[in-house]
Parts: sequence; C-alpha cells; structure tokens
Amino acid sequence: MRIAMLAPIARRTPPKTYGPWELVTSMLTEALVARGIDVTLFATLDSITAAALDGVVPAPYGEDESIDAKVWEFRHLAHLFEQADRFDLIHNQADFPAHAFARLTDTPIVTTIHGFSSQRILPMYAEYQDLVHYVAISDADRHPELRYSATIHHGIPIDDFPLNPAGSNDLLFFGRIHPDKGAAEAIAAARTCGRHLHMYGIVQDKDYYERDVEPAVDGTRVTYHGAVGGTQRLRALGEARALLHLIKFDEPFGLSVIEAMACGTPAIATRRGSMPELIEDGITGFLVNSLDEANQAIERVDEIDRSRIRRAVADRFSVDRMADDYLTLYRRVVGT
Repeated sequence: MRIAMLAPIARRTPPKTYGPWELVTSMLTEALVARGIDVTLFATLDSITAAALDGVVPAPYGEDESIDAKVWEFRHLAHLFEQADRFDLIHNQADFPAHAFARLTDTPIVTTIHGFSSQRILPMYAEYQDLVHYVAISDADRHPELRYSATIHHGIPIDDFPLNPAGSNDLLFFGRIHPDKGAAEAIAAARTCGRHLHMYGIVQDKDYYERDVEPAVDGTRVTYHGAVGGTQRLRALGEARALLHLIKFDEPFGLSVIEAMACGTPAIATRRGSMPELIEDGITGFLVNSLDEANQAIERVDEIDRSRIRRAVADRFSVDRMADDYLTLYRRVVGT
C-alpha cells in the first residue's frame, strides 16, 4: 500500500517544540514505515522522517516570515494532488483545504480532524463528507452534522516517556497560553494550595498573558519556562505532582495529558470535551468541575499509583495501537 501523508506546514514535521498536528503526523508516519508501509511524507523541506520526504515548502510559515501561509499552502497541496495517482490513499492531516481537490482525483482521501477552529469551516467538511473519510480524534469531538469513518485516539511512543515514580511537590501547566487552556485557573489553584506552578507553552494570546499570567510569574510561586522540547520537555512532564489541565473549552484530545500520564504524572482536568475519554477518575487523575474540586484533587494525588497511570497509557494510547487502527481503516477504504 502506498500512502501519501499530508502534513501541515506551519511547523516542521516533527516540530521542534510546539506543534501537536505535526507531532501526531510524524509519530504515525514513523510507525507506519516501521511496519514496512510505503509512505511519502509531504511536509516542509526541513522535516525529518524515515519515510520518503517530498515537498516544495522551504520552511515552516510559523517560523519564517518570508513564507506566506496562503501562497505556500496552495503550492503544498497542488504538489501532492498533481501526483495523486501514484498513491493508493492520501491521509490528510492538514485541515479542510485539501478537500477542494477531492472531486479532482480518484485516490481516496482520509482526513483526521484535529478539532474545529470555528464553526465557519464546517461547509468545507459537510460538502465533502460523502467523498472524504473523516476520523475523529475523540468521540467528544464528533460534529453532529458530519459522518465519520472512525474515532482513533492519538498514541505516543511510550518508551520515549520515562516513568518518574516520585514526581515532586510542584504542579505543572503544559499547553498554549490562551484562555481556553485555563492558564489563569492553574495559577489560582496553585496559589490556593501553596504549591509552585511550572508553566510551559507558547504564548498564543499576548493580551491574556500580559493581563492574567505575567503578573503572577515571580519565579518562586509561578515560573514560566516558555516552549520546550527534547529532554526539557520530558523532565517537565515527569517532575510534577500533577498536571493541571483546567480547560475552558471542549478539548478535542489533549496530547500533553497522555504524555504527562505516560511519565506517571496524574492529570487534573476539567470534565469537558475528551477528558473523560483520556482520564480514569481516581485512577489516572481526577475530573473536576470547579476550582474547589481541583484543589481537593491536588491534595488527593498521593492516592494514585504513578506506575499504574503509565500502564494505563501504555494499554490505551500507544503509537502502535494508533498505527494499527489507521491501518485497519486504510485497508477498509482501499478495499484490501
């Protein structure tokens, strides 16, 4: 089976630090190649992969101001679809623009929907749902007006996330600095229980950061480290009493949640979106409905066995399980 994997071009695949869509695309691509599947990754030319790398975009538009997002998005898509007949299947990880080509090729398309940035993009999904095979990344993120071929949870390479059996007394916020992600709520919870909060992630909403986050950052009670990758990322995920994921929106998945849990760190998350699908309440973390409940959960963290959290992630959210699920879908789509 010959697969064309279409990556986003906002960042390199895999990303250097932040970039969940590119990260999932990379993890799946590498797992498929390891299974002997013929995969061509269409991504920015600085991308790193064991697959065949093809593309025309010289650098990610999120990192290079000379790259116009709209111009290079069209060149990226055209470059793939002009050779679509080389492939048995196109797996689109780059949102709705690829659907514009769906009626211009006989090659079947699978689109992983990584979340809806706005209801305004729905027409580019509804119009093509009889042609494109949609994958939801959680049952919670299935749109009621769309038909889906599967729900496939993300997976991670478990062995890349070492278990930290002890953690620390400090708390962790790991995500975009944006009102949706509950950065201010994490600060409030940490203050109430008197624990140090370490914050990691890109500043996506500068006004929110300057108003609700930066005044609290003092290096003693709250420390903001920015976006990190590599060993720093792994250390941050494992060296915490708990991950605070006090979201204020319906999270489609939450990759950092399972990454932290793979390191043994329990997640304390708002009971919204996909969180009940990821977290077993009282076993791998806690699902909460208020700041009071979050603070109660912080004090109950010692009830949870960190090695049991890791085992649960290994059982349910491995990259091998994700790759197997996608291969099952690919074979159904192409009829093999």
